[in-house]
Amino acid sequence: MLIIPAIDVKDGRCVRLQQGRMETATVFSESPVEMARHWATQGARRLHIVDLNGAIAGRPKNEKVIREMVAAVGEQVPIQVGGGIRDLDTIESYLDAGVTYIVIGTAAVKNPGFLSDACYAFPGHVIAGLDAKDGKVAVEGWSKLTGHDVVDLAKKYEDYGIEALVYTDIGRDGMMSGINIEATLRLAQSTKTPIIASGGLNSVEDVQAVCIKLVPEGVIGAIAGRALYEGKLELKKAQAAADKALGKA
Repeated sequence: MLIIPAIDVKDGRCVRLQQGRMETATVFSESPVEMARHWATQGARRLHIVDLNGAIAGRPKNEKVIREMVAAVGEQVPIQVGGGIRDLDTIESYLDAGVTYIVIGTAAVKNPGFLSDACYAFPGHVIAGLDAKDGKVAVEGWSKLTGHDVVDLAKKYEDYGIEALVYTDIGRDGMMSGINIEATLRLAQSTKTPIIASGGLNSVEDVQAVCIKLVPEGVIGAIAGRALYEGKLELKKAQAAADKALGKA
């Protein structure tokens, strides 16, 4: 299982939010490029980059710095990018720049045909993002809650041939309260699509719980954010714990 550091980019800087609220942004680095290098040297096996401004605007707003991040570490570490990706040209541009996976969230909910087209045009490179609160999916940088059920959408996306699904529990994101094991388990059991869990990872014990309870059901990774930046979780120790729990150490 992968422990995936998150790098959220807002106004060209590396920040973390609480429950997706832009006004809660804490700046952890003025240089997302240096942060990408840092996680690469710490042994990250994948990075999760989000253009926060892009997610709100509906189009890339931090593409220049994201391209610089990819140029710095993309040959060493596979990178997945999300936030404001609404058309095939943007996907192609990011992939040409060296991004490995594209995360499509809002556009997949609002325009399922776009997600289907993206999977067809770029097989193996498209990940769907499902961000939810109390089982309902949120869009536009989590600013709007829809009536869509997480499990129903996951099943629909599976038919399109997505590479994986990033599932975020909004209520736990940035709160360091632990992954929502029950909700993630319910989702993983409802689909054959590999799941990447997100929101609340806080300790080695959380990592072990994910490995024991979720990996057997198809969870392939967990995104870590604030806990890494605040030193509650060390990337090397977290990845080592995951490897050990799964008998790979």
